[in-house]
Amino acid sequence: MATRMSAQFTAGSDLLRVEPVDKRVRVRLGEATICDTTAAVLVWEPRRIVPQYAVPVADLTADLVPGPDTLPDQGKPVLSPMDTFGVHTSPGTPLTVRAGGTERPGAAFRAADPDLDGLVVLDFTAFDGWTEEDEALVSHPQDPFHALGIRRGARHVRITLDGQVLADSHRPTLVFETGLPVRHYLPPDDVDGSVLVPSDTVTACAYKGFAAYRTAVLPGHTEPDVCWNYPDPLPEATRLADLVCFFAERVDSEIDGVAIPRPVSLWSPGNRQA
Repeated sequence: MATRMSAQFTAGSDLLRVEPVDKRVRVRLGEATICDTTAAVLVWEPRRIVPQYAVPVADLTADLVPGPDTLPDQGKPVLSPMDTFGVHTSPGTPLTVRAGGTERPGAAFRAADPDLDGLVVLDFTAFDGWTEEDEALVSHPQDPFHALGIRRGARHVRITLDGQVLADSHRPTLVFETGLPVRHYLPPDDVDGSVLVPSDTVTACAYKGFAAYRTAVLPGHTEPDVCWNYPDPLPEATRLADLVCFFAERVDSEIDGVAIPRPVSLWSPGNRQA
């Protein structure tokens, strides 16, 4: 019997997973580089969908002292980047990082696993800069098993909300990204900007860059952060610059005249992660 690959990849999500990388990784705390290593390991704690870096203690020019207790695990089936680093789903010891008079409580974790002996996992968001080789990282370490495919298309994409047309385009750019619904990025000229108000929300994607959001303001209905664009995307995603994408989870979509059911994801109403 054939095995579906997506099921194969998620089958071990309840395990502590590791993957060594052949990259020079540097970590900055304030203006000081506190780690410069070529022996980093990507670590996914059970149920985590994005990795963190573990680095050799021997390559860390900072002190590690006992940290705050692990935060309660609410038992979510999936832990996204929105779930703080302080929630640990494998045995281990939280640690505080100290260097140059600066302290980051709970920013390190020593996993109680022999394969990670001599390493500590670092909270990406607790530090002031990360680089792989000489390029800065955004949001979190990239997953080597995560694919991002960008393709130009000619499908007819129509986006509505409460019966009002928000976008109508025959020029979509389709994004196929591991674990996410297909996203349709549309030219601004094909979007009704008159009902979209800029939001203060900005999010970061490790694969595409920093996204700016807009809110749909309709008669009797305001849908916050319903769409986004990447004004200055990362090099791998330059084809998306300034194109507009709507959350298919929150609007009604037709592709070539066929209504598409709203997908269920972390960004569905009632479970917003944007």
